[in-house]
Amino acid sequence: MPIENREIQAISQLEFKARQVVEGFLAGLHKSPFHGFSVEFAEHRAYNPGESTRHIDWKLFARTDKVFVKRYEEETNLRCQLVVDASSSMYYPHIDAHDPRALNKIRFAVYAAAALTQLMRKQRDAVGLTVFTDKVDVAEQARSSAVHLKHVMTHLEALLAADAPAQGRRTSVVEALHDIAHRAPRRSLVVILSDMMDNSDSGSEVFDALQHLRYNKHDIILFHVTDRKKELELAIEDRPYTFVDKETGEQVKAHAAEVREAYRTAVAERWHQLKLKCGQYRIDLVEADINAGFAPVLLEFLLKRSRLY
Repeated sequence: MPIENREIQAISQLEFKARQVVEGFLAGLHKSPFHGFSVEFAEHRAYNPGESTRHIDWKLFARTDKVFVKRYEEETNLRCQLVVDASSSMYYPHIDAHDPRALNKIRFAVYAAAALTQLMRKQRDAVGLTVFTDKVDVAEQARSSAVHLKHVMTHLEALLAADAPAQGRRTSVVEALHDIAHRAPRRSLVVILSDMMDNSDSGSEVFDALQHLRYNKHDIILFHVTDRKKELELAIEDRPYTFVDKETGEQVKAHAAEVREAYRTAVAERWHQLKLKCGQYRIDLVEADINAGFAPVLLEFLLKRSRLY
């Protein structure tokens, strides 16, 4: 299903400033520890008499007997790695795929990632994409060329086009984050879009993976994508249900009224731990409720960030 450009147009007009020093060239809005020059070839133009001969394409002159100057794209000043969770739980709740206004967690994540891709493209920043389930499915390094950004959008659209997976595509955010930490040696902006329903044996493994990224000096934003009413508050009718784990297939029969308070307490504790660790590691944590819509959530965060940094 193609991504609706109208939905991402408003976001792409915003300036997105990285809070932290990132490696690159001093050509855009962001701070940089280095100075540099444009290095990516864009096109040829006719040579104007009197200007520097430094960028004349002598090989082209030898073939055509005409003098042309090489023009270059500005090299990127920020490297952004988008990390999208595509596990089975991200396809909750079930929606009509033909209704562009309906949102589940995967659609929320994809539209938010697409908006950020367009924003980075407007600023000539580099964008990479990691898509993970129980393993890393897509691993695109950050680049700024138009062809690469089109490739990123194609991957995102493939997530929208895919049918909701059957049970079994589990979440391993730990593996994905460690993979990014090893593959991205440069200090970058890492944006994670996930419900954080990781299947690791210990909850501390997730925090260790986040700490690994921070150790490598990455600036991290975590969008905790949830359906707040149903997943956090269990705001459903008071009647018996068969609760099914979309990732493992496990089933539990229970009455909603009997388990609601214990469920809310457990979820609140989990959220508190995540919030506490993100604060400790200086990670921006955003509670992304799909019922609010991806555009308002993203706009509010970007505006707040631009004021702070």
